[in-house]
Amino acid sequence: MAFATALRCRECSREYPLEPMNICEWCFGPCEVVYDYEAIRKQISRKSIEAGPLTVWRYRDLLPVGDGPVVDLHAGYTPLLKADNLGRMLGLDNLYLKNDCVNPTYSFKDRVVTVAATIARQMGFDTLACASTGNLAGAVAAHAAKAGMKAYVFIPADLEKVKVVGAAIYGPTVVAVNGSYDDVNRLCSEVADNYRWAFVNVNIRPYYAEGSKTLGYEVVEQLGWRAPDHAIVPVASGSLLTKVWKGMNEFKDLGLISEVKTRMHMVQPLGCSPVVTAHAEGVMSVKPVKPNTIAKSLAIGNPADGYYALKVLKESHGTATAVTDPEVIEGIHLLARTEGIFAETAAGVVISGLRKLAQSGAIGKHDLTVAYITGNGLKTQEVVEDSVKTWPVQPTLASFRHALAAHGHA
Repeated sequence: MAFATALRCRECSREYPLEPMNICEWCFGPCEVVYDYEAIRKQISRKSIEAGPLTVWRYRDLLPVGDGPVVDLHAGYTPLLKADNLGRMLGLDNLYLKNDCVNPTYSFKDRVVTVAATIARQMGFDTLACASTGNLAGAVAAHAAKAGMKAYVFIPADLEKVKVVGAAIYGPTVVAVNGSYDDVNRLCSEVADNYRWAFVNVNIRPYYAEGSKTLGYEVVEQLGWRAPDHAIVPVASGSLLTKVWKGMNEFKDLGLISEVKTRMHMVQPLGCSPVVTAHAEGVMSVKPVKPNTIAKSLAIGNPADGYYALKVLKESHGTATAVTDPEVIEGIHLLARTEGIFAETAAGVVISGLRKLAQSGAIGKHDLTVAYITGNGLKTQEVVEDSVKTWPVQPTLASFRHALAAHGHA
């Protein structure tokens, strides 16, 4: 698999062949992909990256896939936008938004699934599957369709209808589980042990998770080959935050940038904030909770990478912030009305968390700051339905003028 050499347990460092597994057989710790960085250093350069496709595959040398075709819907290389209006409101002169709303299935999950689907096909699987809070289901179903694979997506039965439609349209088998995401995930672990299917976030998880590194790579490249001073990342399982950090540091270790002084800031909804709670208590063990939040894409009560996310906060001198559901909705509105981006509840969490960080002085006025916007608002329209207010008028100018006057706009 090109420069990937093995899987290694993150706890005991025992190594395994590059196979479909995610848990160490010795200590039950999680496995991650190991690379031959010396060989990569001889191969990669800023110039070679810049010559690549405008997708995640411009970073192919740093992803765990070999030569040959990839399952590609052109995920990645999404806009990094200077947020002048929002920044002015928050007192931040150098605020940027990484807008992953515009990926093929409208969330950052396309990044991880394009890698997972490619690996699954290379390993000879004919079925792609996942446990999902919504966005991943859509990405898995779409990439399976592109790859000509069968797909099974397991979701909580109370998932937002738009997200269910957004997955079902691609023709997978949709399995609605009567329970929380954590219940769904436990079921999928059992199914993965009994069926030879490629579960992207179970037995293929070590490879799948590597796709999130591209959000670190792209921001560094789009900022002119420098790491930001601050990165604000929504946390569900915790994997995204750890991989953004890993991606930026891989660039430093390979000599592509000189330093990484980024402070990583995690944000969670208050109704599902076990990692934030652990950080506030000064402990490294994350106590599972029962999710109770409108931010369903972040509603993972037992986050698999919570411990590793806390380690990143310690290494980067970062912070952890929780926001209420009303603040989530305020964040969605604020982003839409200042920067013209309609994003889902996870972005509402990020923007409200960012506002708190700015108000507390944790982020300075001139600090180079990037907020990660990970999913499109069309998927969670119901949380802002109350914002729809119309002026009923007759098709006459007189009626319109009357409406203007009645609303104080005359």
